Amino acid sequence: MTAAEPSLEIAFDVTRTRAVLRAAPGLEADLTRLASRFPAGGSRTPLSVEVELDDLLTGLDALANWPHQGPGDVTWEEALAALVGGVLDDADTAEQRLRTSDQTHSVVPDSLADRLGPDWLADLTDFQRRDIAQLLSMQHGANFSVPGAGKTRVGLAVYSAMRARGDVRRLLVVSPKSAYESWLYESTVCFREPPVARVLEMGQGPVAGTEILLVNYERLDKSLTALAAWLSAAPSMIILDEAHRMKLGAQGIYGSACMALGPLSRRRLILSGTPAPNGARDLENLLSFVWPGHGRRVVTQAVAGGDLAHASTVLRPLFTRTTKKELGLPPFTTRIRYVEMPPIHREVYDALIGQYSARAEAGRDSFDALGKAMLRLLMAATSPALLLEGESRYSPLAYLVPPLEVPQTDSLYALMRRLPSYEFSPKYKEALSIVAENAAKGRKTIVWSTFVRSLTTMEELFSAYQPALVHGSTKDRESQIKRFREDPDCYVLLSNPATLGEGISLHHECNDAVYVDRDFTAGRFLQSLDRIHRLGLAPDKETRVTVLASEASIDEVVALRLQEKLEFMGRILDDPSVQQLADLEEEPSLAGGMDMVDVQALLAHLGTRDHV
Repeated sequence: MTAAEPSLEIAFDVTRTRAVLRAAPGLEADLTRLASRFPAGGSRTPLSVEVELDDLLTGLDALANWPHQGPGDVTWEEALAALVGGVLDDADTAEQRLRTSDQTHSVVPDSLADRLGPDWLADLTDFQRRDIAQLLSMQHGANFSVPGAGKTRVGLAVYSAMRARGDVRRLLVVSPKSAYESWLYESTVCFREPPVARVLEMGQGPVAGTEILLVNYERLDKSLTALAAWLSAAPSMIILDEAHRMKLGAQGIYGSACMALGPLSRRRLILSGTPAPNGARDLENLLSFVWPGHGRRVVTQAVAGGDLAHASTVLRPLFTRTTKKELGLPPFTTRIRYVEMPPIHREVYDALIGQYSARAEAGRDSFDALGKAMLRLLMAATSPALLLEGESRYSPLAYLVPPLEVPQTDSLYALMRRLPSYEFSPKYKEALSIVAENAAKGRKTIVWSTFVRSLTTMEELFSAYQPALVHGSTKDRESQIKRFREDPDCYVLLSNPATLGEGISLHHECNDAVYVDRDFTAGRFLQSLDRIHRLGLAPDKETRVTVLASEASIDEVVALRLQEKLEFMGRILDDPSVQQLADLEEEPSLAGGMDMVDVQALLAHLGTRDHV
């Protein structure tokens, strides 16, 4: 190393999404010790190491341990130094707001007409104006308002104000595909001269002249280099819509891509109605995007004492939220009905979790082979027959009504293979009773289940109500939804939250939801519920949500964990409507007194076939 040569150079990598630390020859051991203070990053050589930008920003203090600190020993690439300086300034500003619990804002709603610029023409509600003013009072921010609060329009208004001020000239929106339509529409109606908005097409880079660029989370990682160059080519803003999709942060594919792009923008904004579906860690990762190197520590410190009311007060200056109460939505009722498994169902389920009856011992290896994975137990809580292959992947269970007499000499595993011939799933029976009661009153029902085969089974069972069916493989999704909305004889929509949990409004046609099963994903539960309880509901509309759970099964574990997650999110966001969902009211089973003869009579009355 010569006198003029720096001992350590810090610069962007070629993608401009990571930092590269390069040591002078002879300092390999010093670099190894420094690198050990950062999480494992990209490629490493004896004289260089790649570090994620968020990790660099979080661990800047580690650079003070570099043993060579003389003049000119450590040099920074100018653009990276400017980025780091800006992020640190942002963090200091956020820290000041937190330290003083400052709820006052430098921007007030009455000043928005001037701040949004002469090109803005869209109307804004009072709560939207309040949220925009708060977000403009921050350098970066988060909007955790519920669906229907107009987060898309709020995001565009913040961009318009930044553009009018000359701070930014282009906007990158990362969103689910289902949100493209909303962003494209809003970008045309909010501005007198609509900005050029385009979707990033597969295999292509951003088209020249694009001002608002839309990309989905699935495509983000493969387009990272092109997007980094696009953000860096002009002062830019980035918005993450449905930001909970990157809740894994740097540990997930979506999150790591977002974390790499975030610091390259002048302004960062996240939008999510469910920002902490699994607890504090989700919130840590979201705010780490907003304030790299700072957000995680802020959340950790806020919730460390376990006082969520205090944590909410501490974090409130960093986000805005419009609640359902503020939207003026009518209240909703939420209840849970526990159903009892019939004898064979109970015996099979117990065997699956390792509690073998004498009859189950003969098929112990077969039960063990089915496994105890969470999804399999959730299936078994509805019907163990769902675990076995049918004629095709999604072929419905073939229930016999009336059932056959149970042969006493067969093994339990053999009985499980023909379970629909002997017993009717109590969850399907309960759901059928609810649908029948609602239909008699002229009310439509959306029935949710995680599993497609469960949906196809109910499609057969509920055939008298001409159900619409939508899952991931449905080819005519739009026509199915249209039929549910417009056909007066179609009383049921069958779907799974992974498919229809976002991006659709059903509240004008349907105000009843039944969950045949739920998994541990609190965000999906909230998002799917919002399909029927959102802005635009008539004041006299009653929204009813019923969750079905099998007694002494994994359903009880799911209910407990969802209660804990929703309780956390409701308290941290200071939102009573979320807390209400954490405490479902227990309600007796509607079909609890129905035996198979009753089911047979109901199906005959409905005009279904004897063999379903």
